[in-house]
Amino acid sequence: MNSPLIRIGVFYDGNYFLKISDYYYFQHERKARISLEGLHEFIRHQVAEEEDVDVRLSQVTDAHFFRGRLSATEARDKDRLFHDRLLDDVLMNMGISTHYMPLKTRDGRLQEKGIDVWLALEALELALHKSFDVIVLIAGDSDFVPLIKKLNTIGTRVMLLNWDFKYVDFKGENRVTRASQLLLDHATYPVAMHDVIDRGLADADEVVENLFVNQPEPAAFPSVKPVRPTGPTAAGPVGTIGMSTIKNLKNGFGFVVMPPNNLFFSYADMAEGDFNDLREGDWVEFTVGRNHRDEDCARQVRKVQPPQIDNEGDDYEDETHEHASASSSDVL
Repeated sequence: MNSPLIRIGVFYDGNYFLKISDYYYFQHERKARISLEGLHEFIRHQVAEEEDVDVRLSQVTDAHFFRGRLSATEARDKDRLFHDRLLDDVLMNMGISTHYMPLKTRDGRLQEKGIDVWLALEALELALHKSFDVIVLIAGDSDFVPLIKKLNTIGTRVMLLNWDFKYVDFKGENRVTRASQLLLDHATYPVAMHDVIDRGLADADEVVENLFVNQPEPAAFPSVKPVRPTGPTAAGPVGTIGMSTIKNLKNGFGFVVMPPNNLFFSYADMAEGDFNDLREGDWVEFTVGRNHRDEDCARQVRKVQPPQIDNEGDDYEDETHEHASASSSDVL
């Protein structure tokens, strides 16, 4: 006798998913990352609705995450090592199997090669051996069309979670994310997540609300109590503790006012607090560091109370803005 249980396999194009999560964290008014636990609960409800069954009979029985990844050395040099490990912890705690391939550098750019093929082969093999009723594909590339066609021939329905949005990045360039129309045409259950999320948030839908992480990201650096300056400082050697104001913020990046040049930092450099809680003009404390281009930057950034500035401090502030106007302010 056939089981009434709807067995669901979830397959992530990892870099596509991370791009979506970054969009909601930095660009969307929700300002929060996608919760994997909340997403799986949403999937259960969505499949139950499409398959016309009780949600208790709709269960995620297997999930796999595919991604091209930097080597440990490259991730360290690009300040990505902590966040890569943090992602691994989340996936491991969710019981999601990870599949990584090394990113390759071609023409000076990092590229994924072979990861889509691996996902497709794994999804088809597991659909056959584990008898998934529904495979949920979180992807947008037309390279997955042959996979969907094969799954259709063996009777496995395909739900495609897809997003459509655009924004201007910190370099002033237009960024567009949109699923392939061929992919949408062949999926059994295409789900326009951008519309579902916006409607659900407007209606205070609990399942949609739970799609987002409701706590700040852990800091990449341990919380320490260094000897803190009592007023504005100039950049010193690597490891120097400094204090100044934020000049620019956009899309997860910013600059701290610091003569003779402004110091770049990103959300990954936060020692405590949430990057999205920062505002231009806020006072921050930071540690002078060096980035992978061997340039001065701000590390271990934390928001602090404005210092008491006397008349000499006013002279410093004027000098700071004079220097800042000749620096990287046009980048953001």
